[in-house]
Amino acid sequence: MAQNLTYTQCGDYYIPDIRLAHTEAQPLGKYGRMRRSFLEQNNPMLFNDMVLTETLFLHLWEVQQTCEKRMELLMAELLAKNPAPDKATQQLAWVAHMNRLKAQAEEVVLRELVYEEDIV
Repeated sequence: MAQNLTYTQCGDYYIPDIRLAHTEAQPLGKYGRMRRSFLEQNNPMLFNDMVLTETLFLHLWEVQQTCEKRMELLMAELLAKNPAPDKATQQLAWVAHMNRLKAQAEEVVLRELVYEEDIV
């Protein structure tokens, strides 16, 4: 597939005008950034391939969305199994309980989706 490249002259050099096909203005969230870091450190060949084929951002965005949905589901399940104390009368106990549930749900999400080798 032949591409017609245009060039910009910078001093004595001509630099190709290359643009990414998928430029998203929306920043990645926590899970997308964690997945990017994991791929970069643990599977650099796949990471570089995804960068070159411009599929990395789409993959990271999908992981981000999936993690957020999974967190909501897990939190609902955990809260149904382990009801929280009354928020109006026991604020600190409620906060501690919800933090524990969030930590449990996040541990599952990270293991299943962010730090998984085979989800690409």
